[in-house]
Amino acid sequence: MEENLAELERDSVSAIAAATSPDELEAIRVRVLGRKGGALAEISKGMGKLAPEDRARLGKLLNQAKAAIESALESRTAEFESAALTARLDAEWLDLTLPPAGVKPGALHPLTQIQQEIEDLFRSMGFAVLDGPEVEDEFHNFDALNIPPDHPARDMQDTFWLTGGWLLRTHTSPVQVRGMERYPLPLRMIAPGRVFRNESVDASHEHTFYQLEGMMIDRDVSVGNLIYFMQTLLTEVFHQPATVRLRPGFFPFVEPGFELDIRCLICGGSGCAVCKHSGWVELLPCGLVNPNVLRMSNIDPDKWNGFAFGLGLTRLVMMRYAINDIRLLQSGDLRFLNQFS
Repeated sequence: MEENLAELERDSVSAIAAATSPDELEAIRVRVLGRKGGALAEISKGMGKLAPEDRARLGKLLNQAKAAIESALESRTAEFESAALTARLDAEWLDLTLPPAGVKPGALHPLTQIQQEIEDLFRSMGFAVLDGPEVEDEFHNFDALNIPPDHPARDMQDTFWLTGGWLLRTHTSPVQVRGMERYPLPLRMIAPGRVFRNESVDASHEHTFYQLEGMMIDRDVSVGNLIYFMQTLLTEVFHQPATVRLRPGFFPFVEPGFELDIRCLICGGSGCAVCKHSGWVELLPCGLVNPNVLRMSNIDPDKWNGFAFGLGLTRLVMMRYAINDIRLLQSGDLRFLNQFS
């Protein structure tokens, strides 16, 4: 039995050293050290038939053989693990001193790009760029713009009402009111910003979008002044003459009021979802400032007059870049936004 034990130890250690894979190593472990059917377990079963003094001596040899085999298994397992780690490091190696691949510089949103172009244009013509709060009070959003509580235009605004008489501004015209209250005359100003309307969302309507409103208050301002500035604006934005039409329109804060439409640049006027298949897109409500609006800001309409206009920045961007769905602009989809970087 001693010879069998010595031979088993030699053969096992040799087989362990010659193993070529972790699976092969595991098979050797089960065959030699397994509790059921393992070679050492079988030898251990026969020890009960030995004399006490032989049993003690053979037990000591059995434990030594088991320790030697387990040591060989542990050593060989460590070799396989080390080799696997080395192979993985070789396969996944990267130079951390190199800049990561695929990093692209950030870019301005197309809305921001167009807004900055228009701001630069109007600054060159002597206009100030003003800003105001997005959470407004009724006076600045409605009353000071000749829209009293019982005026039907309030229903047309689809307002998000908050508590305590506050609301999310439905246009950037309140900034014009604040400008007339704060700055001396004559006054030239534009007010770009985000506005909110409680309306259904589709290809050409959003509940959150961007506008740019402008105003000029001076002496002897006429419709001719208004048309000049609007033509200059559209020519600069589209980098080409734009086909427009001016038609009568009603707005409480201007009198007379006009709707300036632009021929749809998405479909060329043939009709699409953006222009509601009319071939035209409402772009620039405008007109001469209503005398009541001037009076509400303590301006004498017998001495001063002016024009005002409201521009849909979001729709302007759609026309500029031939975007057929307004929802893309605030979707956060990088595949869409990367076109403008």
